[in-house]
Amino acid sequence: MDTTYYDHGTQAERWERARMFFDARGYAAAARVLSGLVEEVPERTGPRLLLARAYYHSAQLRRAEDELRIVVERDPVEQYARLMLGRTLERQGRQDEADAQLRIASALAGDSTDR
Repeated sequence: MDTTYYDHGTQAERWERARMFFDARGYAAAARVLSGLVEEVPERTGPRLLLARAYYHSAQLRRAEDELRIVVERDPVEQYARLMLGRTLERQGRQDEADAQLRIASALAGDSTDR
């Protein structure tokens, strides 16, 4: 498979390309661009979160979970990653695990409702 198009350009150009694919609902294509970008800059949260979202929307739930767990491990107070992780676990039918993540996300967001 030729990946030249997905890997071509600077990091900024590939980031923009991935966002264009994502915005056009081309989630699998966005994931192809982002996976290479995340390999190059694994410490950056933005590309990894967008990769997780692309995986989620293209029903690659295990991959989404893996990326989100990396974000949460590095930054335990990343509220959006916790929320996404909870939603990803829900879609996999793992409600108890999902509830724990969703409670944390809610607390980090400052929601005062009890779950």
